[in-house]
Amino acid sequence: MSTTAEKHAFQAEIAQLLEIVIHSLYTDKEIFVRELISNAADATEKLKFLQTSGTELFQPDEPLKISVVTDKEAKTITFTDAGLGMTHGELIDNLGTIAHSGSKAFLEQLKASKADASLIGQFGVGFYSAFMVAEKVTVYSRSYQADEQGWVWTSDGQTGYEIESAADLPRGTKIVLQLREDEFAEESRVEQVIKHYSNFVQFPIELNEKPVNTVQALWTKNRNEITDADYEEFYKYIGHDSEAPLFRLHFAADAPLSIRALLFVPEKNYELITMARTESEVHLYCRKILIQSKAKTLLPEWLRFLRGVVDSEDLPLNISRETMQDSALMRKLNEVLTKRVLKWLDEEAKADPEKYDRFFKEHGHCLKEGVATDWGHREAIAKLLRFESSFTEQGKTTSLTDYVSRMPEGQTEIYWLLAPSRESAEASPYFEIFREKKYEVLFLYDARDEFVMEHLREFDTKKVVSAEKADLTLDKESTGLNAETAEQLAAFIKETLGKRVGAVRSSKRLVGSPAVAVDSDKHLTASMRRVLKAMNRDGTAADAMDAAPDLEINPDNSMIVQLEKIRHTDAPLAGQVAEQIFDNSLVAAGLLEDPRAMLGRLNSLLEKLLTQ
Repeated sequence: MSTTAEKHAFQAEIAQLLEIVIHSLYTDKEIFVRELISNAADATEKLKFLQTSGTELFQPDEPLKISVVTDKEAKTITFTDAGLGMTHGELIDNLGTIAHSGSKAFLEQLKASKADASLIGQFGVGFYSAFMVAEKVTVYSRSYQADEQGWVWTSDGQTGYEIESAADLPRGTKIVLQLREDEFAEESRVEQVIKHYSNFVQFPIELNEKPVNTVQALWTKNRNEITDADYEEFYKYIGHDSEAPLFRLHFAADAPLSIRALLFVPEKNYELITMARTESEVHLYCRKILIQSKAKTLLPEWLRFLRGVVDSEDLPLNISRETMQDSALMRKLNEVLTKRVLKWLDEEAKADPEKYDRFFKEHGHCLKEGVATDWGHREAIAKLLRFESSFTEQGKTTSLTDYVSRMPEGQTEIYWLLAPSRESAEASPYFEIFREKKYEVLFLYDARDEFVMEHLREFDTKKVVSAEKADLTLDKESTGLNAETAEQLAAFIKETLGKRVGAVRSSKRLVGSPAVAVDSDKHLTASMRRVLKAMNRDGTAADAMDAAPDLEINPDNSMIVQLEKIRHTDAPLAGQVAEQIFDNSLVAAGLLEDPRAMLGRLNSLLEKLLTQ
């Protein structure tokens, strides 16, 4: 700098702010590339507006692009734009007097609250991130105004800055960083950062004269201008997938928030393949600049199968653009997006049920997780669940909404039954009364489904009830044992089984089966008891789950009728048969843990039968 240069000292507050920017504010030094490109894009966007307004411009034909040049030998990186540029006064206001943009107020607020740098959301000093990596920053700038001249601003970020006039500068701004280390003088390293953060900037970015941002920000375009091939290419880029997406949602909203979003559902869910929980692949942008990659709070975790982009201009960002200053606004954004996604999936399910079934087989476990964890959206998520039922063909599914629409007069609850397969469900003693009454039952084959239903509890004002716990009775006359005799037989079975069984009573819901084991705890089902036992193998939990199950006997079943007869003529044999009937019911419920005693007894009974 020549002796004619103006020398300016930094104000006291500036040194404090630079200390925060350089050492505390940014988590990654590479952020400076994003910040300087973002500033260049803002200046270029404003210049583009002036072009359309008829304002007289200096060098009106200068192409609107952003140039980045690395020089490993000189250890420099240079950012150039043909945007607004700055006058002498603007250089002082924008670069020299940081307090002009609010830093003094920030420092006072920081001191008063003892908070961290996440407070500073609107102070606009991303330029100073350059000093994280540079020992010297030189800014060459020429205003768009025809009667202005060029200037050079220089600073080491510590002692102050100097300004000197410069001739023959093109319109716009060139920033040269003299780097402390050569990491960001490497072309490949800078290209990586640009593609990560700034790949969708609306103006061409050239790195060492080669175009970098070649992928268009499709979410900002009108849907009528975009082909299916464009969407597919964008998805494969943003979603890191080789297959086309199953569904896509492209929408824009201005109220209650300004949102531009392009979301996709992959054909496959890799959680099912890897058995490992995946991360969100939806990225948060503000004016096409990446704010958060894989934004965790943007959508609820149960929507982690989505991939794509959300861009909102309403986000008040902190100075580093890395965290949201207003968490309430982020919650609002989360709420708006979640409701829109739920509506979209419901629309897709109605438009193409078979395609939606493919979606549910891959991603349905995430929606089930949402039912169990997201109280606010539980009913809306439940509309998206799909299960086989006793009214559907094998392999075909139904929704809870359709189930309710088919409920006959007199049915007030939605019934479900957990079983290993459809064959097991249809053969289950718990299903008999529903077949007889012609009540539909949802067949659940995944052990996690029981927890989903227990959390759901109600849908469309109808209670959701396990078939095991349904309070239903058959309206028919007994053709077997009368009530008094059945009660006496129940007492005999109870005496025979002792502590192995809870209560023994006559059943009013069995049709063909001789007996059924039911949990003595009205809040537990057999499958839930199995899960709790598996979780408590060390025996540390309360022994409620070890309580003996109850047994219901069918007084019309021929086996039960014969048992009543032989208990008067051969009590030991009747005792063995009673135990076998009880163990059979435990097997059907999946509650028999050790079959050795049962097998020995069964062999004994077979031997007696064969020797008669």
